[in-house]
Amino acid sequence: MATGTDQVVGLGLVAVSLIIFTYYTAWVILLYFLPRAYAVAIPLAAGLLLLLFVGLFISYVMLKTKRVTKKAQ
Repeated sequence: MATGTDQVVGLGLVAVSLIIFTYYTAWVILLYFLPRAYAVAIPLAAGLLLLLFVGLFISYVMLKTKRVTKKAQ
């Protein structure tokens, strides 16, 4: 079961992803077409940051679960 903190962090990750996607889409479509270097670099950087935060979140949950298991024994 997800706790309140887990749900808030998950919601935050989804919100950040949505903001990045919306901003990048608006920038490319509404303003102008970017050079190819930006078209590759920006989504790559955003994807790497997202993977970093997802990895940190999973690590946090695993460590928290491990501590709870130790306390229960």
